[in-house]
Amino acid sequence: MKTIFKNTFFSLLALLTMAACEKDEDKIYVNSIEPGQLIASEDAIVLAQEESDKIVLSLAWSTDNLVASNPEVGVPGGQLSMALEASLDENFSNVVETTENSYSKAYTGASLNALAQSVGAQPDVASNIYFRLAARSGANMEPVYTNTVAVSVTPYSIDMSHAFVLDNSQAPTGMSLYSSQSDGHYEGFLGVSGWYNFYLQEGDGHIWGAAPIDGNPFTLSDAENKWNIWFPNPAGCYYVVADVNELYWTALSLPALNLAGDIAGELTFDRSNNRWTLPFQATEAGTATIRLSADGSLYDSNSATDDAAATPQSIAFAQEGDAIMLADQPGDITVNIPSAGDCTLIIDLSDPAHWTATVETGGQEEEEAAPLIFLPGVDDLASGSWTFDNYLRLYDNATQSYAGVANVNSEWGYQIAIERDNWNDIYALAEGDAYAGTLLFKSSTNLPAPTPGLYFMNVSLAALTYSLTPVQTVYYSGFNDNWDLHTLAATDTPGVYTATVEVTGETPWGFQIVLDEAWSTTLGGGDGILLYQGVDSVPNIPFSGEPGTYLLTVDLVQATYTLTAQ
Repeated sequence: MKTIFKNTFFSLLALLTMAACEKDEDKIYVNSIEPGQLIASEDAIVLAQEESDKIVLSLAWSTDNLVASNPEVGVPGGQLSMALEASLDENFSNVVETTENSYSKAYTGASLNALAQSVGAQPDVASNIYFRLAARSGANMEPVYTNTVAVSVTPYSIDMSHAFVLDNSQAPTGMSLYSSQSDGHYEGFLGVSGWYNFYLQEGDGHIWGAAPIDGNPFTLSDAENKWNIWFPNPAGCYYVVADVNELYWTALSLPALNLAGDIAGELTFDRSNNRWTLPFQATEAGTATIRLSADGSLYDSNSATDDAAATPQSIAFAQEGDAIMLADQPGDITVNIPSAGDCTLIIDLSDPAHWTATVETGGQEEEEAAPLIFLPGVDDLASGSWTFDNYLRLYDNATQSYAGVANVNSEWGYQIAIERDNWNDIYALAEGDAYAGTLLFKSSTNLPAPTPGLYFMNVSLAALTYSLTPVQTVYYSGFNDNWDLHTLAATDTPGVYTATVEVTGETPWGFQIVLDEAWSTTLGGGDGILLYQGVDSVPNIPFSGEPGTYLLTVDLVQATYTLTAQ
């Protein structure tokens, strides 16, 4: 980012106010010979949406030593009011004005682009925007103007047809709502977990959250003290309406999608892909006619997130070209069946501007296991709260087995969550103790925590088992094709170990991190990631560096490693 205040900013002289005149139409302007009355950090800017958060332009001024262009008119005293004016016209016939209480203003790419749009600049075309400051010493006083500064600004076009769903940290999620008129009224279907937290971001970068009202997230706000927005408890498919003009949003929970017509069966919601699917056997290729409807529960500012207070509401679909749309009554929807045999009906709601009903050849593919599972509660005495910061990595998709090291320091025990920020879909205790046992989906009993310390954890969601083994000494082995155990030294950070490694020869088989002298727990991997070698498919960590001295750093809790030449 360029320095906002260049050296010339420190030579700012005065802005001037004006006194009342004998004639209302007379104006007293800043003396043109006074230098530095209003200064801009740039004279030409080409804006880009990917740099919308960066500061791209700064203006600065001062109100010291006010001087009027007419020496016979004194400068009025008292508290000044200031307004920054912007216009495409150097005569300021059409003005966008903002009240200012400080002596500088910084524009991000998004805010300058919005200003350019407000004054009438065309996207992707360079236009001069003229700035000046108006100062008044009283409500009835005519303003005194600074010099005019011209800045050439090339704005980018803003697509206001979508509102993008951001997660709790305001990172993109890939989900969005659609406004057919680009007027701030957005609609669409979202697949979410229970109590899912989010924000909405419009195409101009504007971020909306919930007004800070306890227990009721359905009033939108863009204020600095806004909260995140949150869904009710039921997970699954929601039809969402959000209106940033009327400052509300609603969530219609749809536990099922009813199917009638030539294809029969129960549709299943695929939350990660935001679609409903049904495998079926087609007797022949051709077309089929179906009808779709759903009965749901509407959550809004009246019900808040109270399930009992939610209002029953139904929706239906009809065909519109190659898409489907909402309708008052279920309409005939024609789908093409490409061939006889295994087929899958797919109701795809992921594109809020284009919902579709299609049939694909083949059955549903087996779903891949999630790459991580999370351990909320495992370190609440250290972190101060239950978080999703601790995790185990998948090492065997067939058995949905995960492993890793956790720094356990828990007051109330912990749970195993299958998705970040999803508090509903968790595994907890069926039977067992702090070191081994069985899991139960949505158990109300937390997994008991062992004595605080580092533990290697191994979890199978297919077998519903868990085990914990204390981590005491950590070794590395394999450099220079030497498979003796070499100790890594513990650091002040739990789970982080280091060693200086002298590479003098080839390391053809890579190296391993070993957690016990019996070699029963070894870690391989690659690309900076550690993986438990619980199955043969997990390789050793490759190394092809030159001979020399290296610092090996292993973070068992984050399951990462680095190897740095010294």
